[in-house]
Amino acid sequence: MKKKPKIELYNDHFQNFKRYGIPKAQLVIADIPYNLGNNAYASNPMWYKNGDNKNGESELAGKEFFDTDKDFRIAEFMHFCSHMLIKEPKEKGKAPAMIVFCAYEQQQMVIDWGKKYGFMNSYPLVFIKNYSAQVLKANMKIVGATEYAVVLYRDKLPKFNNNKKMIFNWFEWKRDSKKEYPKIHPTQKPVGLLKRLIEIFTDEGDVVIDPVAR
Repeated sequence: MKKKPKIELYNDHFQNFKRYGIPKAQLVIADIPYNLGNNAYASNPMWYKNGDNKNGESELAGKEFFDTDKDFRIAEFMHFCSHMLIKEPKEKGKAPAMIVFCAYEQQQMVIDWGKKYGFMNSYPLVFIKNYSAQVLKANMKIVGATEYAVVLYRDKLPKFNNNKKMIFNWFEWKRDSKKEYPKIHPTQKPVGLLKRLIEIFTDEGDVVIDPVAR
C-alpha cells in the first residue's frame, strides 16, 4: 500500500523556517513575487467595482498582493532553498530540484542567483492558459496567457518519473474545481498542476510546497 504523503501548511515567511523543524526535501516549489508593487491588479477587472470601470475603483486599486511585492530579497530566498533541499546523492536519478514560478522577465535573474547558491543547471517550463487576466488590455495589445517557471538543480539531473513517456516542457494550465480546491488568493497555482509536478520530480511525500513564497 502506497504511503499517504504528509501535508502541512505554514502561513509564515520562509525566513522563519527553522522554528518548524521542517525536514529537507526532494523538491521545493515556490512562487516568488513579480515585484508589481501597488499595480498588482493593474490590467485585471478586479481593479474596478464589480469589474466595470464605470463603477469606479474597488478596494483593490493601487494595492499589493503581499508586502514583499516591491522588495523581494532573492538572495535570502535562495539561501533558504539551498538549505531546504537534500544533499546531492551519489546515485543517478535521485537528485533534488527546485521549481520557481516567476515572471517572464525574472527568469534570467532566477538562473543567475541560483548559480550563486550552487544550482548550476536549469531549464524552463511554460504553462499555457485558455484565458488571460489582462482583460483591460484586450483591445490594446496581445495579452498574456502563459505562466513561466525555472527548474533549478545542482549537478545531476533531478529525479524524474515519466513512465517511459516523453514529457514536454510546456503544460496546460487547467483551473481547479472551486468545490474541490477553493481559491484563497489570486496568485494561487492550480493544485492539480502542482500535483503533476510533484509526481514527475518526487516519489510523492518528500516535497515542500510554497505556493505563494512571499
